[in-house]
Amino acid sequence: MTAAAVLDQRPARRSWPRILLPVVPAVLLVLTAVLGPALAARPVDKPVTAPYAEAGADAVLGGDQLGRDVLSRLLNGGSALIGSALIVSLAVTALATLLGCYAVLSPRLGRLVERTADTAILLPPVLGIMLLALAWPGGGRPAITLAAIVLGTPYALRIVAGAAAPLATAGFIEAAVASGEGTTHLALREILPNLRAVVLAVFGLRFVDAVYVISMAGFLQLGPQPPEADWALMIRENGPGILLNPWAVVAPGLAIGLLAISVNLAANALAPATARRSALR
Repeated sequence: MTAAAVLDQRPARRSWPRILLPVVPAVLLVLTAVLGPALAARPVDKPVTAPYAEAGADAVLGGDQLGRDVLSRLLNGGSALIGSALIVSLAVTALATLLGCYAVLSPRLGRLVERTADTAILLPPVLGIMLLALAWPGGGRPAITLAAIVLGTPYALRIVAGAAAPLATAGFIEAAVASGEGTTHLALREILPNLRAVVLAVFGLRFVDAVYVISMAGFLQLGPQPPEADWALMIRENGPGILLNPWAVVAPGLAIGLLAISVNLAANALAPATARRSALR
């Protein structure tokens, strides 16, 4: 039996229906958000109803504070959020995985990484977002994306390093060192293959976290600016008229929540139970 088979043991094989049940809703929601601009029936920047008009035949979800179609803006407001969250989760997972694999092989690097991560974790997320967003020329979505990567990497790094630490002292690593293999080979060819399940779980968690961080920044108007169609921005803009047309606020709020929950459930379904336990420690 190979080292990967021993150290990355899986539980009993699960049936495809149990895996697809949480995965399909996430895929459908993401596809709807990505293809939303093509599905929108009305322009997102032109009034079609009275301000805060109730849902009706002319507008299924009613109008917003300027009389724009809420459904059309909802369909246009998710693709950028998903794209930004995907960039953040991929970048954070890649950085955390590489640093974690190398850190457990070098005590000096490991101490440096651990102290840096601990210090970064102490920084309040909202303060970190505001500092980076305001320091970035022009601000906007790129600044929020960078802030989410910087703030998310320390958490993911601690998870990956914690899962990789037992592997660094395993027998197959000692055998590879004895045969003259270098640090890069040990990190990428010996340790990393045994962390596939953990990496997948980290990716799912970081995607959900990125959705919330980017949405929070949009609500604070640190990212996208009016008149851009953005789910978080829609909540902020239409808050004063929630009693007149609740859908203008409820619909984007539900979209953000369902996106985060469905993707997290899909990641949990795809990742073995051993990885989920490691990621939650």
